[in-house]
Amino acid sequence: MRRKWQKAKPKEDKKRFFSNQQIRVPEVFLIDENGQTLGNVPTEKALAMAEEAGLDLVEVNPKVSPPVAKIVNLGQLKYEAEKKEHKQKVMQKKIDIKGIRLSTRISEHDFSFRLEQAKKFLSGGDKLKIELGLKGREKQHPEKAREVIMDFIQKLEKTEGLNVFAEQGLTKQGGRFNIVLANKNN
Repeated sequence: MRRKWQKAKPKEDKKRFFSNQQIRVPEVFLIDENGQTLGNVPTEKALAMAEEAGLDLVEVNPKVSPPVAKIVNLGQLKYEAEKKEHKQKVMQKKIDIKGIRLSTRISEHDFSFRLEQAKKFLSGGDKLKIELGLKGREKQHPEKAREVIMDFIQKLEKTEGLNVFAEQGLTKQGGRFNIVLANKNN
């Protein structure tokens, strides 16, 4: 079978600045390089002022009438906008869903170890998915699986500093029980 290859699409600029000759309106609301507002000025006069200052005339808000234009260095304006966008992206908190698997025959030590892991995940701001799979004859006693999960959740709720709630209730899919927990920060 033949595959069709498509050319990669160029990345779109999130904020596109029109500058100098790209500004097609007859009049702009002008802000000079010092930040002072000069009011409505014909575009030709604003371009002449920008060229005299050795800077660019950049349209910063094209949605108003007349559009707001500023006399600035275009390269520096793009750099600052990119830097601001990068800073916002870094500040975003990505929440992961961490998983813990339990068993109906889990030993006390393994149970307590997974409990400590769950506390660490929830206090770190992540969500917690608890899974319990049933095998063979265990499928005849799903109440045992519910009991193990509910015991785990009760011990988590007794932990100080955690305000645990079920974001997604206990569901059974085939021979597997799932529940998603989160820590509600006060």
